[in-house]
This record gives sequence, C-alpha cells and structure tokens, in this order.
Amino acid sequence: MTRTLILTRHAKSAWDDPSLDDFDRTLNGRGRKSAVAIGNWLVETGALPDIVLVSGARRTVETWGRMAAAFPATATMQSAPALYHGSASTILSVLRAQRAPTIMLIGHNPGIGEFAERIVHTPPDHPRFLDYPTAATTVITFDVAEWSDIAWGSGHAEDFVIPRELLEK
Repeated sequence: MTRTLILTRHAKSAWDDPSLDDFDRTLNGRGRKSAVAIGNWLVETGALPDIVLVSGARRTVETWGRMAAAFPATATMQSAPALYHGSASTILSVLRAQRAPTIMLIGHNPGIGEFAERIVHTPPDHPRFLDYPTAATTVITFDVAEWSDIAWGSGHAEDFVIPRELLEK
C-alpha cells in the first residue's frame, strides 16, 4: 500500500501590524495569490488530500482556506497545535499518528524544511527545495501500509513546486 503526503509551508504572511501576535498573522496579497495557485496545481496534478493538518496559526488556516476553494470537495481540516513551529521530529510524530491514506500538512519553517529534507530518500532536483520558501509544496509517497511505519529517508519526492513558478506562467 502507498501513503501520500502533501507537504506545504504556509503562504507568505503579512508583517504590517506589529500589535499582532505571530500566531495571528494573516496572509499578505502575494500569499493569498500563492495559496490559490498551489491549490489549483494540486487539483490539476490529482494530489487530493483526505485530511489537512494545520498548525492552527491563522496563516496556515488561511492558506488551506484559499487552497480548498480549488478542490471539488473539501478535505477535512484538523488543527494540530504541535505543528506550530514544530521540529522535524515533532512533525514526524504527528504524521505517524495519522490513518488516512493521503495527508496534507501545512506548517512552518524551519521545521517543515528540515522535515522535507530528512524524510525523502532523494531530494527533488530543484534549487529552492532545501530552503523551502513560503507555499513550497512537495508531494511525497511512502511504500508503507501505515503512517506509523515511515522513517527518515523513506519518502519518494514525486513533485515539488513553488508558487512563483505557477504565477509566472
């Protein structure tokens, strides 16, 4: 059996209101456009999640909300507070507890970038993969029966994209 992970860093957020706590920051204009572009790309490629895990931070929830508009049916979104600035090991623990075949995880750097680098056997040949910019998305498959069986280096990077590539078309 195959498990699929859609790993997305939240879209570009706004820094224009210093009174807002980091957790409450919203997306800026570029982030809103990027989230829509990534959602459209996922639908075009057929990468459709069963469950979407977000950190609960406003920018992860908003990223999914804008992406979800592209999907024919919205996946179930769940808040996973451990993802808020979670380490790569924390992200792995959250993922290992899942049951659905296709999971989308929307999180934050530096944890999500480190997780992406460590979970794949071979990184995609892309100059931006290792810094995992905002709204970067990787589709990763695992040849396992259960999420609890995944390990570092066990994922196969099927596709990787950054929003700039989609918006410049």
